[in-house]
Amino acid sequence: MKRHVQLLAVSLTALIAFTKPVLAGKADRTFDIYWVDSEGGGSTLMVTPAGESVLIDTGNPGARDPGRIVKVLKEEAGLSQIDHLIITHWHGDHFGGAAGIAKLVPVVNVYDKGLPEKNPDNRPSDALWRRVRKPYAEMKITGKRTTVKAGSRIPLKQPGFKGAPLLEIRILAANQKVVSPGRNQLQVNQRDVPADNPIDRSDNANSVVSLIKWGGFRFFDGGDVTWNVEKKLVYPHNVVGRVDIYQVSHHGLASSNNPLLVTSLEPTVSVMNNGQTKGASEVSIGALRATKSLEASYQIHENMREDSHNNVKDKNYIANHGKLNAKCEAHFIKCQVAPDGKSYTIMVHSRGHSRTFDTTVK
Repeated sequence: MKRHVQLLAVSLTALIAFTKPVLAGKADRTFDIYWVDSEGGGSTLMVTPAGESVLIDTGNPGARDPGRIVKVLKEEAGLSQIDHLIITHWHGDHFGGAAGIAKLVPVVNVYDKGLPEKNPDNRPSDALWRRVRKPYAEMKITGKRTTVKAGSRIPLKQPGFKGAPLLEIRILAANQKVVSPGRNQLQVNQRDVPADNPIDRSDNANSVVSLIKWGGFRFFDGGDVTWNVEKKLVYPHNVVGRVDIYQVSHHGLASSNNPLLVTSLEPTVSVMNNGQTKGASEVSIGALRATKSLEASYQIHENMREDSHNNVKDKNYIANHGKLNAKCEAHFIKCQVAPDGKSYTIMVHSRGHSRTFDTTVK
């Protein structure tokens, strides 16, 4: 009888989560994260308990991804502007949608690692880059542009309610420069260290790496940071610490997700912003499966390649399913962190899935 009561309680909780009216930011004092489907691009929208919106990366150029992001911003989060836009690096699937978003809603403040005049992938004779960078360079914003570096902090409003924990976004790395370890991070990492990859001369290696904190909750977003820089984040010293949610680097491609990084972060949950045929590599899936702390792994898309065994086992943890190249319904994954920062719930609305976890930092 007790088990039936527990199941009923879980079902009622899930029903309430999926049917309650939109309440974000100040309205419910939670910290919310939306992984928006940009088809293997990057677009992570956060809504703070103070009612501010923070967007890390903007998906691809064109109407599709900006439209999807703004739809979630307005219809799910109930907001009408981007207060803080963080661009991790200069690849089209991460910064390409920025100018399109700025045409749909006001963008206030923009943070990046510096927009280069020449192609960031070490192709100095590439004339196309000047045309690619132009919409972003000329994008209208209502606040200011800031160049970030390792150690920078995004100036967020702190929630004003009684007992509110500290809210923080700190930049841990940019342009392959990593923050120095703190006093409690001086112990040398004793885990096995995989061999380095060949030097990555693309701009992926230069990605802005962010650590987001809300009370005891920790969320790691490394953009497309690659293998050797991932190592520098946790070896010889782990400057990240343990996290609750690990956003799988680089959409789950094999050039990222160094097992040393993933196991050292000891995440409870991972979320992969992959595409139907992009990401979810055997290397990345293997690194996740070897991480003993992981209790759940989520994907934006089901991997539709021939290596379909490189998917999470439970399809309820995958937001978008369907035939290859079929019209995508662009379902998102949501995380809602409690007002005290001591627990968080992952929701996949398209599958009727909801699961709550305790934070690891008490």
